[in-house]
Amino acid sequence: MRARQQDAFSTQAVGTFGASNVVDEARRYIGGNPTGRGSLWCARFMNMVLERSGHHGTGSDMASSFASYGSRVSGPQVGAIAVMSRGRRGGHVGIVSGIDPNGNPIVISGNNGNRVREAAISRGRIYAYVMPTS
Repeated sequence: MRARQQDAFSTQAVGTFGASNVVDEARRYIGGNPTGRGSLWCARFMNMVLERSGHHGTGSDMASSFASYGSRVSGPQVGAIAVMSRGRRGGHVGIVSGIDPNGNPIVISGNNGNRVREAAISRGRIYAYVMPTS
């Protein structure tokens, strides 16, 4: 299924080694939960991935903390952090790994069905894209 899913997505070229490094680090954990937390761990996962790929994170367990992190970019780019709304249930955060044929970002995120997943997210849910800082 994963190979078929990847074929359905077009992946944008990665502009910097750092962006590729963050995506590669996040992909290492697909299917698992490297944080050991039972709930509310998407931001913890994002911080862990950033730290392990040589970046500083926000240090917060709040997904919304990433909206004011790094350098804001106008749209989805491979390696950008996507900050999204979950309506009244809070927020979610993940790393963009590609763009699907409809222009929706493909995002690797923690705490997606209680595990790390890579999936297309409706672009309307995302309210900020930021590039990681060193």
